[in-house]
Amino acid sequence: MSARFIHLHLHTEFSLADSTIRVPEKPDEARPDKAKRPNLLSRAVEMRLPALAVTDRNNLFALVKFYKAAESVGIKPIAGADISIVDGKESPWQLTLLCRDHSGYLSLSRLLTRAWLEGHHADGVAINPQWLAEDCEGLFAIAGRHSLAGRLAAAGRHQHAEQQLADLQRSFGENLHLEITRTQRDGEDAFNAFALHAASTRGLPVVASNDVRFLDRDGYDAHEARVCISTGRVLDDPKRPREYSAEQYLKSPDQMAALFADLPDAIDNTWALAQRCNLEMRLGNYFLPAYPVPAEETLDSWIRSQSHAGLAARLEKSPLAPGHTREDYLARLDFELDTICKMGFPGYFLIVADFIQWGKNHDIPIGPGRGSGAGSLVAWALQITDLDPLPYGLLFERFLNPERVSMPDFDIDFCMDRRDEVIDYVAAKYGRDRVSQIITYGTMAAKAVVRDAGRVLGFPYGLVDGVAKLIPTTLGVTLKDAMGEGKSDMVSQELIDRYRDEDDVRDLIDLARELEDLTRNAGKHAGGVVIAPTPLSDFCPLFAEHDEGARGRNPVTQFDKDDVEAVGLVKFDFLGLRTLTIIDWAVKAINRRHSRADLPPVDITTIPLDDASVYRDIFANGNTGTVFQFESSGMRRALKEAKPDRFEDLIALNALYRPGPMDMIPSFVERKHGREQFEYPDPRTEVMLKETYGIMVYQEQVMQMAQIVGGYSLGGADLLRRAMGKKVPAEMAKHREIFREGAGK
Repeated sequence: MSARFIHLHLHTEFSLADSTIRVPEKPDEARPDKAKRPNLLSRAVEMRLPALAVTDRNNLFALVKFYKAAESVGIKPIAGADISIVDGKESPWQLTLLCRDHSGYLSLSRLLTRAWLEGHHADGVAINPQWLAEDCEGLFAIAGRHSLAGRLAAAGRHQHAEQQLADLQRSFGENLHLEITRTQRDGEDAFNAFALHAASTRGLPVVASNDVRFLDRDGYDAHEARVCISTGRVLDDPKRPREYSAEQYLKSPDQMAALFADLPDAIDNTWALAQRCNLEMRLGNYFLPAYPVPAEETLDSWIRSQSHAGLAARLEKSPLAPGHTREDYLARLDFELDTICKMGFPGYFLIVADFIQWGKNHDIPIGPGRGSGAGSLVAWALQITDLDPLPYGLLFERFLNPERVSMPDFDIDFCMDRRDEVIDYVAAKYGRDRVSQIITYGTMAAKAVVRDAGRVLGFPYGLVDGVAKLIPTTLGVTLKDAMGEGKSDMVSQELIDRYRDEDDVRDLIDLARELEDLTRNAGKHAGGVVIAPTPLSDFCPLFAEHDEGARGRNPVTQFDKDDVEAVGLVKFDFLGLRTLTIIDWAVKAINRRHSRADLPPVDITTIPLDDASVYRDIFANGNTGTVFQFESSGMRRALKEAKPDRFEDLIALNALYRPGPMDMIPSFVERKHGREQFEYPDPRTEVMLKETYGIMVYQEQVMQMAQIVGGYSLGGADLLRRAMGKKVPAEMAKHREIFREGAGK
């Protein structure tokens, strides 16, 4: 039986500076047989660790990914962080905090948020000791040699060090622990002796730790390179700080027990502390902010009345779709409303409609709608979109599937120059502590990591630049691909030859491959914004750039777009689109000229879509160098070949011009001009495939095929569509049987 030891102090790649330990992006990758390369959880599974803590530096970036992955393989996840603390102008000291339960998570979230919003210093961010004393409910604290007590003890000021521990005890009581390590670093033995003495005199438990930074002993060199990349140093620099040792890898419980054989209590105490950490994250529920409605109304009744009034106003100005009656529109509207209310999303639609209407009222150019949201008649009625979905056969179930509970997600384009005005309106309406943009993480991509590795190795620029330029420029290329071990169309034979023949190139690529795809920095999502019903720190901590003084600016969530949704925050996409800005400039310039010439102003929303000269002179001739999504040279060639003469042709070409469907463009062109004969796969599908000449171009056509031929409901057809997009063999096999059974009836 393995020793009863739990690692309680561990940094991952999300510390952004001092760890090479990867966190699996998806829970499946926690299994050793599914991991693309060894990661924290796959190694923990191999070691049969029952529990594990992640304590990244001043952040919880990795928490949701770590939590989900650990739970998926039966390992108890322990949430925590190494938090920096500073009093006055001293350099920050460190305390490891672990969450006992949800109250501890809330305390840690508030402290980290405050650090990034109010605690910027020359050495990063830190909290004030008073903040910690006021907000430490549900937290365990572990003081090691980098704590203030450790610093004082190292300076020989043992009495002051013990007084500092007494101060921490007043805040944490029995939740305070002392950390001892045996990683062969300078100062360890002296602190361990002090810690054992203080533990005896002050009644504090000691916990053994390996202060983990990499997975195995062989990972030390790559870790040191990572540290040098972060600090701008060179590996061979004799003056660079050596703060880590080759012993700081993820040791097995038996290794740790042997290391602390003379202090078995320090091993047992890790187990006891891990048992007391019981954070249950509330994943999978959604929390929308309260949308204000009149006192006599509910969200359900208000969205119904607003939608019916909005549809009536739309139909006064817009013709009915061919083959549809007003009753068809009302039936579709009520079906959508029933679904929206049943799934609990009326507030979402009303919130989006509100800020879009505010933008329109303030003359901010807003896109007509794109993505699956354009399939909602309710969205059209509420003026979220400006596209009637019925004439184009757009399906509501693709946007909001009654058979699969998931958040709706409107992609909304705003004028690039004025998008922030809308975000400011939302923040003012719902509370600035409840509205934030979303974080993204940059990773060490193939070319960049080669250059970084070359710099820390001290190699000449010419050598490194030459090697980096041998890596294909294809988006998403990896060093594995370039070395002929991955995708065959991304191989660089010259790189392979130089790797084989030149020692320096081999050292460079080997180091770069160890560092490749590690999380490198934090950024901001292009358009994602979350709106919470209570302060955001109730859900996740915030991260912010340094502004001036101690304050941060432009706060973002510490969880990325997938993880904010997992913890229940609802994402709204505020996308900045330069094309809208340019169109707005053009319309205003035209109308200034019209005003001087005493001509009526141009209303871009009333421009007809059947102007033959536009198709003939602009699109069919490929004169689209500045037309959004039709500007590339490849698209212009396709336009010249297809010679579109109706709006539906433009829609089809835009959908086809992307990897995969692009191969169907020649057939589409030949069929359009009658040079290629075709048959419909089933006579019943003619109505849905006629406008694309028998080719399935749109996801809606996939869903309709499943409905008409395979006997699916539209909700079930959407599940098939999603399975096709994910290309999961097991899911596809399941749907193949469902489709066959339905088609045979």
